[in-house]
Amino acid sequence: MADHFSGPRILFDPASDVADVYAFPSPDRPGRLVLVLDVFPAAAPTALFSDALTYRFRARPVTPADRAFTVGEAEYSLDFTFAAPGEAPGSEHPVQIGTCTLPSGEQILFQVGDEKPTETAGVRIFAGPRLDPFFINLKGVLASDATEKLAFQPEGATNILEGMNVLSIVVEVDPEAVFGSDSGPLFGVVGETVISGGRPTRLERMGRPEIKNVILASKKFDPVNSDLEIRDLYNEEDAFAVRQDYEGAYRARFNANLAYFDRLAGETVWPLDEQGVHPLTDLLLADFLVVDVSKPFAENSCFEIETALLAGREHTTCGGRAPNDDIVDTLFTLLVNGVDGDRVSDGVDQATQPARHEFPYLVSPNPTPPDLMTLFAALAPPPEEAAA
Repeated sequence: MADHFSGPRILFDPASDVADVYAFPSPDRPGRLVLVLDVFPAAAPTALFSDALTYRFRARPVTPADRAFTVGEAEYSLDFTFAAPGEAPGSEHPVQIGTCTLPSGEQILFQVGDEKPTETAGVRIFAGPRLDPFFINLKGVLASDATEKLAFQPEGATNILEGMNVLSIVVEVDPEAVFGSDSGPLFGVVGETVISGGRPTRLERMGRPEIKNVILASKKFDPVNSDLEIRDLYNEEDAFAVRQDYEGAYRARFNANLAYFDRLAGETVWPLDEQGVHPLTDLLLADFLVVDVSKPFAENSCFEIETALLAGREHTTCGGRAPNDDIVDTLFTLLVNGVDGDRVSDGVDQATQPARHEFPYLVSPNPTPPDLMTLFAALAPPPEEAAA
């Protein structure tokens, strides 16, 4: 699942679990950048944000280079912190106040769950429970891993996250006003959860979807780190500056697992070089969404800027990632069939309720979501398979 439950440590701290990150130009305000951070997978419809964490967006200007992107030194961070919930006269539920700190240091207060977004010059904010917009045929993904061939079986495929909720932070910014007149239009974007304090600690970060849970999750193909659950280490990394101490371990996992995906359809479209390096490793190790705010909003343009770079052509869309993007199909197509290969389908084409094109985009939470035990039970093999 996009980034839900992406490592052993995060399973014990769901409030800090980054489920998804989205970055796209505003559909109704051209030139504005929308950022979405979904946390707390399978949240209750009354869930609130942790008052011990900073929820952070980071954006940097990027430029296309040879099979990767050059990252600029300027950084624009938007930090979201939340007070402990308090009583509100006449309300049945506690009220939580959040603070957004802009790159300039200016702070904007807002109320969690307020359906009317907080709006100031150049910024719109919403934070609160929302229906999880992500969709995936997870059984098909796991079956492909087990059989080492594409095994999506689209007929009868179901979205494992049907009816689940998340906590969402949605912010729209005018990059010229908030980041500066010389910023963009091409940005690299990541979302993070951080323990605040004198020595801030990054708990989790996310750029592109399914890097950890699909590409890095399996250990069985990695001859160097076959006993290492690498995702907790990877979560601690700065997406814009991976530590050299562990870069070799990440590269070995990328090279091994990307080669495995290339075999799923029975032919090689991404031959390794003489050193055993996969052509996608450098691109994906620089793990951030790439969005062009000068282009109009478009759905299913995720990875278009990256694939254009790989093909040596100009990108034509905004790239980034919108909530309705069918990222599982897009990613598996790239990994298995290459830049312009036949489209791969997992059989699940949309969420429980697709996101809207109006702020805050994600729809209201499900008041009676299934619990986590139902989710995990759905992944269990049938009795005859388990006994085999």
